[in-house]
Amino acid sequence: MTVVLWPVANEQVLSGLLDLAAHDASPDGVMPPVEGPPGWTPENMEAFREFHRARFGGLDGAARTVMYAILVDANVVGMIRLSRLDEPETMETGIWVGRSYRGRGFAAAALEALLVEAGAAGARTVIAETTPGNAAALGVLRRRGAVLTEESGKVRASMAVPPACIDAIARVEPSGAWPCTPRRGPTTH
Repeated sequence: MTVVLWPVANEQVLSGLLDLAAHDASPDGVMPPVEGPPGWTPENMEAFREFHRARFGGLDGAARTVMYAILVDANVVGMIRLSRLDEPETMETGIWVGRSYRGRGFAAAALEALLVEAGAAGARTVIAETTPGNAAALGVLRRRGAVLTEESGKVRASMAVPPACIDAIARVEPSGAWPCTPRRGPTTH
C-alpha cells in the first residue's frame, strides 16, 4: 500500500475529494455544520467547496491550514489536515476516511506522513481532538504513541514529531497530473 498526501490546492483535487465525501461520508463528518437539511444538498456541497477553497493558501495562507487528499493507489480515500497554532512548534491535525476505506490502516499511514510534513514545517508536537466514543481514531492515536487526556467530553491527543523529521527538508510537491478520476457524477443525497 502506498499512501500519498496530495495538497488540496486547486479545483481538480477539490472535486476528487468532494466526490469521495458525497458518496462515502456524511457532511457532518467532513466539515463544519451547515444550516439546512441534512445530507449532501447542493448547499452542503458548495459549503464543502468553500471550506476547502479558504485553505488553498496552505500553512502560510490566511487560514494557516493545509488540507491533503489521502491517496492510496491513485484512489482518494480521505482527507487529513495540518494547521498552524499560536503555540510555538505545535500544529493541529484532523482526519476523515471514507466509510468503505476504514479499518485498512490508511488513517495511520496518513498520520505518519503528516508528521513528516509537520516536522518539515518546524513543528515538534502535533495535537488532535476526538470524542471518547471514536474507537477507531483513539486506536490510531494510541498506536502512534499519543498522550491522551480527556476533558469536557473531548479527548485531546498530543504526539511528538519524530526527531528525524524536525526541520527536515520538505518533501517534493507531487508532480504530474492529478492521478484520480471521479468514480461517479455529483450526488445530492
